[in-house]
Amino acid sequence: MGGTAEVNTFHVSLNVTNIPDAVARYCKILGIEPAKLREDYAKFELADPPVILSLNLGGAPGTVGHLGIRYPESAAVANELRRAEGDALEPFRQDGVTCCYAKADKFWVNDADGLAWEMYTFLADAEPERAPALPPVPRE
Repeated sequence: MGGTAEVNTFHVSLNVTNIPDAVARYCKILGIEPAKLREDYAKFELADPPVILSLNLGGAPGTVGHLGIRYPESAAVANELRRAEGDALEPFRQDGVTCCYAKADKFWVNDADGLAWEMYTFLADAEPERAPALPPVPRE
């Protein structure tokens, strides 16, 4: 994990066709090496501004897979989940789920245009599961 664990961190997941090519390019763009690198996944963690950029094989190349916010602890995710429920966002809850080579407590909501948002806290690294497809999130 990088130096951004104590603050809420913006998360962007991009779809790519080739992890090695994408990583080489983003290393040059961001000026840092990936915090996590696997055959089908890479994650960059920027401290300033606090951003987690993940690269995933699949989907339409060059498109956003999903957006999100990483919270420093599960209690913050639980608070946001209650707020999302109160605001009738119909969150899809996942506690202790393994995805993208990490175990996390999370929930998903969709924006008005259907873009998925992942609200989560990182619990631990996990191997060797591949990143699954995004779960369906009910929309109004």
